[in-house]
Formats: sequence, C-alpha cells, structure tokens
Amino acid sequence: MARIQKVLVANRGEIAIRVMRTCHELGIATVAVYSEADRSALHVRQAEQAFCIGPAPSRESYLVPEKILDAAKRSGADAIHPGYGFLSENAAFVRECDKAGILFLGPPASAMDAMGEKTRARAHMTKAGVPVVPGANAPFATFEEARAFASKLGFPVMLKAAGGGGGKGMRRVDRLEDLEAAWRTAKSESMSSFGNDA
Repeated sequence: MARIQKVLVANRGEIAIRVMRTCHELGIATVAVYSEADRSALHVRQAEQAFCIGPAPSRESYLVPEKILDAAKRSGADAIHPGYGFLSENAAFVRECDKAGILFLGPPASAMDAMGEKTRARAHMTKAGVPVVPGANAPFATFEEARAFASKLGFPVMLKAAGGGGGKGMRRVDRLEDLEAAWRTAKSESMSSFGNDA
C-alpha cells in the first residue's frame, strides 16, 4: 500500500486538531471540513486546505457522508480520519469511502455492522461468553416493553440509544415514575442526532 499523503479530518474542534497534529508530525498534509458556524475555528486554520460543508447543524454538515466525500475528492485526499462521533461508526460511510478509493482510517464496515449498534454488540458479546452488565439485547419497540423490563431489572437504569454514541440519547433513570419522560427525551434526541430512535 502506498504511503498516505493527505488526510481529510471529518470532524471539528479539539478532535480534529489532535488528528492534524499527529499527521503533521508524520509529514502528512491535512484537510479540514467545517460548517458555516466553524468557518474561523482553529482546526480550519491549522489544515493545509479547508472546505465548507454546510450549515451549522451537524445533520446538515458533519453528518452528511456525500459532503465529506466530495470534499475529500476535491482536495485530493487519499484518506479520511473520522475522529470520534459523527461518521466514525457509520458502516455505510466506510463502504462509500471504499467505493471511492479513499482509505477510511478506522475499523472496517464489517466490524461496525457487528458492533455498531449497542444491542447487537451486547448480543454478540453474550454469545461469545463475554460478561456484560444486565440489560436488553434488542431495542424495545414500545415504552410498555421498556417499562416492564426496567421494573423487572430494578432501578436505577440507563436508557441508551441503540445506534448512537457520545452520550446522545442516554438518560439515567432512578425511579419508575421518571421513566416515561426520560424515554421520550432519549428517543427524540436519538432521532435528531442519529436519525435512529431505537
């Protein structure tokens, strides 16, 4: 495999700065992407090239695979580093990078498919005999299912978005009477952050 010459960092802020610092130490050029709100951010100024990828909401910029890939192609980047969060656990994005001939610096899509969704990862680990904390191996379809499971398990419980990360869609619930409000909030936040409210 040829040496990586240029890396597009598909993230922002301190995450992007740390990746860029390492790239620069290795003699690798960097490309920043930024939303309109991040136009003057430090990560944009530290990269050799920078591309605006849309409005401030991350679902319209940092979470849009086509915009990231377009910037990578226009910049001539031969690799994309996702940092963490955003597209770092998006198997479909990894497949699109593969199709475009751009190296994704992270796990392969097959690993993400197996481990990306928390409930699926729990099921894989349980099957492999790895100890896991008590919890569900599949998303709950209804609040009633979640209430019944939480009541059986005992409080406190942690509601977690099955397909998310970074603390989004996650709520600690100490009492049964607080569960429904936390459920609604976690589902709403998960949908707006990840397009998946499971």
